[in-house]
Amino acid sequence: MSRHLFRASMLAILCLLVLQPLAFGSAYSDKPFHFGFKKSKNGEVASIDQEGFKEILEKHEAIFLGDTSKKELYLTFDNGYENGFTPQILDTLKEKKAPATFFVTGHYIKQEPELLQRMVKEGHIIGNHSWNHPDITTVSNEKMENELNSVRDAVLESAGQKEMKFLRTPRGIFNERTLAVSKELGYTNVFWSIAYMDWDVKSIKGWQHAFDKVTSQLHPGAVILLHSISKDNADALGKIIDEARKQGYEFKSLDELTTKHY
Repeated sequence: MSRHLFRASMLAILCLLVLQPLAFGSAYSDKPFHFGFKKSKNGEVASIDQEGFKEILEKHEAIFLGDTSKKELYLTFDNGYENGFTPQILDTLKEKKAPATFFVTGHYIKQEPELLQRMVKEGHIIGNHSWNHPDITTVSNEKMENELNSVRDAVLESAGQKEMKFLRTPRGIFNERTLAVSKELGYTNVFWSIAYMDWDVKSIKGWQHAFDKVTSQLHPGAVILLHSISKDNADALGKIIDEARKQGYEFKSLDELTTKHY
């Protein structure tokens, strides 16, 4: 090969590399955020309580709220592990005819296949909470893809759910890169606008506490986050649903959430 032909070949390769699109997620910021929000009072819509990421959520079509012009609510549960209360929660949802989304980890999938099957059979959605529950902002794109694919594939095999569209990152930690990568993988990131400190299993305060914490924050378009490990939540759930309906709210599936507000 002549010197000129070699240089021309190298120039062509460099041009291809320059013009080649960046690997998915690589052009986005790694600055981490912990999701936070300003709680609703007196039926007012909850709002983003931190500077800097409202526009990022909107850009990547993450869910924080539904249609705030309608009295609709979306029940979601995080299921990192089973504490004995999910069967009661499922019984209540079946009795009240209320849909929910359960975000599960690899540990939950391995330990509770029958509960996963029941969720799908009774019309609920299983969402992705990652396989190992890591801080997702600290792992590579490839590792993140593996975390999410492992959950999706295992749920398909265990419970027969053919599609997995929703992701809740562990502990609500995210950055623009993780939003972009997960969107490329076909996921909608789901955050929340109603929550309280219900994950501490040593802090059992009774159903009334859970009821008050949730119902005091009700607002149109709310995405409710509850942890299924809480006895208080399990005992209060039916009463929460009844009170919300008494106030004119309807419970909807995330599949029905088409309008996102920020």
